[in-house]
Amino acid sequence: MQDCFGNPVTLADAASLAALNDFVEGFAACQLRVLKVLDIAAQEPGVLVQAYAAALHLFAETPQAPTHAQPFLDRALNPLQPATPRERCFAQAVQAWALGEVDQALARLEALLREHPRDLVALKLAQVLAFNLGDSPRMLRLALLCRAAAADVSYLHGMLAFGYEQCHWMPEAEASARRALAMQPREPWAQHALAHVMLTQGRLTEGRDFMQAASPGWQGLNSFMQTHNWWHLALFQLELGELDAVLKLYDQQVWGVAPDYSQDQVNAVSLLARVELAGGVVGARWQALAPFLAPRVRDQVLPFLDLHYLYGLARAGWPEADALLRNLIRFAPLAPAAQRGAWLRVAVPAGRGLLAHGRGRFEEAVDQLGQALPRLVEIGGSHAQRDLFEQIYIDALLQAGRYSAAQNLLQPRLNASPGSQRLRRQVDELNRCLGL
Repeated sequence: MQDCFGNPVTLADAASLAALNDFVEGFAACQLRVLKVLDIAAQEPGVLVQAYAAALHLFAETPQAPTHAQPFLDRALNPLQPATPRERCFAQAVQAWALGEVDQALARLEALLREHPRDLVALKLAQVLAFNLGDSPRMLRLALLCRAAAADVSYLHGMLAFGYEQCHWMPEAEASARRALAMQPREPWAQHALAHVMLTQGRLTEGRDFMQAASPGWQGLNSFMQTHNWWHLALFQLELGELDAVLKLYDQQVWGVAPDYSQDQVNAVSLLARVELAGGVVGARWQALAPFLAPRVRDQVLPFLDLHYLYGLARAGWPEADALLRNLIRFAPLAPAAQRGAWLRVAVPAGRGLLAHGRGRFEEAVDQLGQALPRLVEIGGSHAQRDLFEQIYIDALLQAGRYSAAQNLLQPRLNASPGSQRLRRQVDELNRCLGL
């Protein structure tokens, strides 16, 4: 038997192939049908079925996720279970991920892709893990391993596009995204990569119109991809000064699809913060969001996530923000080796700075965020997502009266995106303060 991309698979029951393929293609396409593999996991002992089920649990991004994944991994790693070397290697990579050994997981996936470049599940997972480490060149290198063998698959070009974009290779990113969309016009990851390109290049009206036209195809996507593409549309509207439209999107599309899920919470925190930084008023939305963030105070799964939870709780005025920061500081020296430096040297000062900003202590925010920003890439996330923390730093400079330092950061941003009404308003106000 073969999966939908032509990779041999070992299954006890041929009837399981349909659900396995729902995961394989659904994972590449960011579709909810990936969940169908869970429906057969109790009856189908195949190594990939078990490893895919384990991966779904790990994507919950909670401290309990590895525990929930382990029974599936125990079955996947059973040496008596028939499997190909590719299948065993993938299961071992997922096990390493569950143990926090991300470097080992990536090494196994990269070795797998060199032998099996049409295993786009392995590629997608490897890109996610590299993304969480802030290793954009590795994201691109992994996709390039598969380019020749999987050139006929639209999802490969979407993954290439995002790898190029995160490495700031914009022409190549756009070409790959458009190639994917020519093959599959509703390919959401390619749409997402192209939105990144257009935002980075200041093509704001074009980006808004492109994402608006693409939005009917986002039904049936997983909650992250659905809410995140709406989030990208909202960023274009925000830059164009359409704050009422942004808040409408927040209420109707960005928040509430899967409010218990980490990535949906991150999108919500990020968008509310950006609206406030752009001069908007979000009303009671922080208070409505905080009850979903408060249970996260002991998570410490990824520094990128913790920093968003912390800032959202701080803006809501909840004391759990202080508890989260204490837990973050306590966890940092104990973090898995692959991310320990990011926790210690980035997340700790950034967390202190974000809490200070949320509480109106702007000089402290400038000092702490200033320590974190040069290495911010290490916490993962895209450069569009990490831009939130740079915007908060600039706001802290303005609120602290550090106008010269703020001017040095704001004017180049406006030069790169001259159509941004948000930046134009901030620069005009700053220039009045500077007497320019």
